[in-house]
Amino acid sequence: MQFQVQPVKEFLVSPALPPALSRLGELAHNLLWSWDHTIRPLFRRLDPVLWRQCHRNPVLMLGRVSQETLEKAAADPRYIALYQHACRCQDAYIAAGPKDGRKDSMLVAYFSMEYGLLESLTIYSGGLGILSGDHLKGASDAGLNLVGIGLLYQKGYLQQYLNQDGWQTEKYPVNDFYTWPVKPALDAAGNEVRIELKLPAGNCYVKVWRMKVGRVDLLLLDTNIPENANEQYRDISDQLYGGDDLTRIQQEIVLGVGGLRALQALGLEPTVFHMNEGHSAFLALERIRLLMQEQNISFEEALEASRCNMVFTTHTPVPAGIDMFDPGLVYEYLHAYCERYGIPFEKFLALGQGGTSEQGDRFSMAVLALKCSAFRNAVSRLHAEVSQDMFHKLWPDLPIHEAPITPITNGVHLPTWLNGDLAQLYDQYLAPDWLERYPEPGIWEQIPDIPNEELWEIRRRCKRRLISFVRERKARRARERLAPAAEMKRLNELFDPEVFTIGFSRRFATYKRATLFFRDIARLKAILTNAQMPVQIIIAGKAHPKDNPGKQYIREIVQLSRDPDLARHVVFIEDYDIEVGRELVHGVDLWLNNPRRGEEACGTSGMKAAINGTLNLSILDGWFDEAYEVSGGWAIGDREPYTPDMDDLHASAIYSLLENEILPLYYKGREEGVPHGWIERVKQSLMHLSPMFNCQRMIHDYSTRLYQPAHQNFLKVRRDGYQPAREKAAWTSLVERTWSHVRIHDASAGPGASVLSGNPIQLRAAVELAGLKPSDVRVEAVVGRVSPSGALEETSVVLLPPDGEQDGAFIFGRTFVPHQTGRLGYTLRVSPNHCDDPLSRPCLSPTTWARS
Repeated sequence: MQFQVQPVKEFLVSPALPPALSRLGELAHNLLWSWDHTIRPLFRRLDPVLWRQCHRNPVLMLGRVSQETLEKAAADPRYIALYQHACRCQDAYIAAGPKDGRKDSMLVAYFSMEYGLLESLTIYSGGLGILSGDHLKGASDAGLNLVGIGLLYQKGYLQQYLNQDGWQTEKYPVNDFYTWPVKPALDAAGNEVRIELKLPAGNCYVKVWRMKVGRVDLLLLDTNIPENANEQYRDISDQLYGGDDLTRIQQEIVLGVGGLRALQALGLEPTVFHMNEGHSAFLALERIRLLMQEQNISFEEALEASRCNMVFTTHTPVPAGIDMFDPGLVYEYLHAYCERYGIPFEKFLALGQGGTSEQGDRFSMAVLALKCSAFRNAVSRLHAEVSQDMFHKLWPDLPIHEAPITPITNGVHLPTWLNGDLAQLYDQYLAPDWLERYPEPGIWEQIPDIPNEELWEIRRRCKRRLISFVRERKARRARERLAPAAEMKRLNELFDPEVFTIGFSRRFATYKRATLFFRDIARLKAILTNAQMPVQIIIAGKAHPKDNPGKQYIREIVQLSRDPDLARHVVFIEDYDIEVGRELVHGVDLWLNNPRRGEEACGTSGMKAAINGTLNLSILDGWFDEAYEVSGGWAIGDREPYTPDMDDLHASAIYSLLENEILPLYYKGREEGVPHGWIERVKQSLMHLSPMFNCQRMIHDYSTRLYQPAHQNFLKVRRDGYQPAREKAAWTSLVERTWSHVRIHDASAGPGASVLSGNPIQLRAAVELAGLKPSDVRVEAVVGRVSPSGALEETSVVLLPPDGEQDGAFIFGRTFVPHQTGRLGYTLRVSPNHCDDPLSRPCLSPTTWARS
């Protein structure tokens, strides 16, 4: 091992900024510059070459820029004017944020394992992280009072390198946080915040860092600090998604338990807790512990109190993608914790079990999050249906479509992902305040006013920039491996800006079917090399280090790109990151997405492409299942569930669409300069998808449908020392003891077996409640058409209110007017009902009694 000299004392040297530029460091430490195009030029103008060398990290750049350059900028009135304008813009933005400092004002704590904010901040791996980053930016723009919590990884996620065979290898450069836009979080006394966790091998200490994302703070937890003598604990925050189950459970304890303690140490008291995926679900345990200690309430009462303002977002459409731990490992890490604080370990363990048939007795973080949250959502409409089916065991007697998982479709942060040239075009043709009002559909009704010629020229300019980027990136990697001169010459001539270009970039998980496009090589070669309508495709993506099938897909594509017939038409870009994704969605003509239907929870890369005028060719999965009809793009296959025999069918559909529709439309009219039919589809995409699939619409949905109700729940449950939680726990215990004795004795619907459409009938049920009150239950009639097999279809739910008492049973009923014709029927069901919000119902099986 090479000897390394260690310092005996550390000190931080900051750039000596001229007085005229004294706030440059402040501007660099707030990520607002990354999406405010009036601030970003400030750093690029200072030293364009150094800006690129520092991967657009202004903090690193200010640490490397020469004093001479700073003094020259301070003496340049043009630069000073730009600097002062940037300061005014940031001040005005921050000042317009939330000012409500009342004790009962809402504060959302948002927990996520990863955040994709800048390409230079490697604490993200893919779509989940990019979404989390966009969520923070969108919350900031919306003035939502929110704080993010995550981990600060010393090595982050992998850097991808391909060997000569095309096989992915990984490197993990060590991050220097002092060159990042993060600072140690300070408590009220001005001291750096440290928190402490008790783990099996001793105490684990965690340093808290703070990052400014516009008006939002992001707290990042770091275990790689001198206080941790145990090397294993220092490595907890080493890599994102690295290590084994032991590392993962340690990371998730730090995120969930440590995250809440970090909030406490900073004096923050959230009223809503949002778990973005199940990684942070141990947060629920820590909240239960705190409530038991501080309010002197039982485990059951604390569970009721904590559940009421917890929000859980599931992103995983298959059980295999959920973190699950062996019960023995959970015992090793949390039994002592539970014992120390009087939490029944077996009851806690049960909260993470029994969610899916594939789970067995393993402890599922997603199931824990579902059971401990009153508000649960999926990230698209189709994903909600998939999730309801996957987790139906939690509500076994409800119809699958009524499982309480709400769809809130993802969106992308438009100011971050929109191409600057296209934004300037909008400045000319849309409303003057379009950038403040872009979530409004009416703003985009002016898209048809943009001349086709100008929009086409923007698209051509973006593609020229993309091709230059591809050539430069490929040439840089070739130089690193000492490629011969002939290869360097070929790379400098790679691709043609006038040729139709397809983009495909994403994680190389096998369900995304990255090699589907190459299924019929002979037919594909004919399409790509067609002299009249040539095609080129740019592919990028990383496989998880342990995903050998994903790595095999990459190798297959790389080796195919070396085929003499394909070398000028297929390219694989190494080390996919935010920068690569941004250039691709800005510059390609068509975005290809072909996962197995039902396994793409949402997918946001196609949204980023769509808002930039790139058309989509996609499976009807995730977000595109909702967007297709108005997207201007093309669908691969239909809305049937995926089966393995569809691979050949879908590949053939891609080829046929390219041959018969897409390429003729793109190349038609090119001799006249503009393919008007193509541009009309681009306008359709811009007009309909920009307001539908942006982050501000998503944040509004979260605020109105989840955050505000959760906040109101919290204000109610904390009254009188959490008395409502005590009452709810007592009520739940009573219901659990008596529920098996609840019976439906009689049901009737008059006047007889045959009625005329539009005429009212009386639905009525007599229910024995076994000591419960009518207000303790919810009696419903499920009405629908009777199928030939005798099952109810096309159902609707009719609430039956209390209507007196008869012969010891309570009567529930109401008038119902059937508007369907034919053979109709209904069934009755009774379920516990503590309040009007069905999400608060305990997971008890309803008693049902059927009558047709």
